[in-house]
Amino acid sequence: MDKKSIIADLLSDTGYCHLDNAGAALMPRCVLETQIEHLELEASVGGYEAERRKHEQIEGVYDSVARLINCQRDEVAIVENATVGWMMAFYSIPFEAGDRILTAEAEYASNYLAYLQAARDKGVVVETIPSTADGEVCVESLENMIDERVTLISVTHVPTNGGLVNPVEAIGKVAKQHGILYLVDACQSAGQMPLDVNAINCDFLSATGRKFLRGPRGVGFVFVSKPVLASLHPPVVDLFSATWIDADHYELRQDARRFENWESNYAAKLGLGSAIEYALDIGLDNIEAEVSRLADILRGMLAEVPGVSVHDIGKRKCGIVTFSVAGIAATDVEVRLRENNVQVSVSSPVSTLIDATRRKLPDLVRSSVHYYNREAELEALVKVIKSM
Repeated sequence: MDKKSIIADLLSDTGYCHLDNAGAALMPRCVLETQIEHLELEASVGGYEAERRKHEQIEGVYDSVARLINCQRDEVAIVENATVGWMMAFYSIPFEAGDRILTAEAEYASNYLAYLQAARDKGVVVETIPSTADGEVCVESLENMIDERVTLISVTHVPTNGGLVNPVEAIGKVAKQHGILYLVDACQSAGQMPLDVNAINCDFLSATGRKFLRGPRGVGFVFVSKPVLASLHPPVVDLFSATWIDADHYELRQDARRFENWESNYAAKLGLGSAIEYALDIGLDNIEAEVSRLADILRGMLAEVPGVSVHDIGKRKCGIVTFSVAGIAATDVEVRLRENNVQVSVSSPVSTLIDATRRKLPDLVRSSVHYYNREAELEALVKVIKSM
């Protein structure tokens, strides 16, 4: 599928330059139509009958996720969003007092808050792995931190800001070598680069539909590997995740769907499957190449504007480009860009508090490109910045 046909498949020419794909990317026409078709079916025959008629297609979404991340379909749970998936995995781990959680300096706020809650409630110890001079997790430092008390290594693959891509495969080798559980937040990486849970050697991986996968809001997935599945109990269960055996007992499902619950947005689930198949048709290697090319162009253009500082880090960078403008608040920059039909967002230091404090970051303007963006859209952003 060439770029011309991809651009033609955008839902409409709104006149906006959409450079907020790390927030929510634009859905392809087929993703929207898949959801509308199912909603219309629900409206005509009811939700239960619609589900029954689309059962085969709904089950096929698990196969799509499995192809996307190279796992087995019974290692996939499709949930309400990436946060739910990540939390279901994290809170299923039977932590004990004194257990150590090792994480990245650029870890996302929601994840770190969960670590702090585990520290408060279970007595675990939370520690950050030092970063290299380039900004990514230092694997050598990680090796030196390992002891028998390390229960979990938990890392965000692509942090919410900074353009960074953490070396999740190298981290996974350390985790596997020492038999330590490994949780990867792939919320920002799924859909903009290839993911292979076997190469990463992770036990868990969570992702959302609405970002670079170009899927709907309100749906995501979590991968849970077979070797650890049997030892994990979901933090909550219902009649979908478990079977009520008798008055005193229940039995958990034997697949990763023990982390799901009975109610589901089937239109969104089908939309997620459509989005994944669309991405697979283009090819994740092709997507990453174009996203990286456009992001590099944008970083170069912004670096040439007086008063603009680009704050991206890491040897390997992605489609997220963050910057600040001297003397102008990021929120004001975002408003001016929006007034000129350029969509970006603002990333606050509290979203990656440890990294932001270490680097003394202000609020940042976060622009994020996707393969359907055009160089003219990047030029439009820079033109507005120059005029401020």
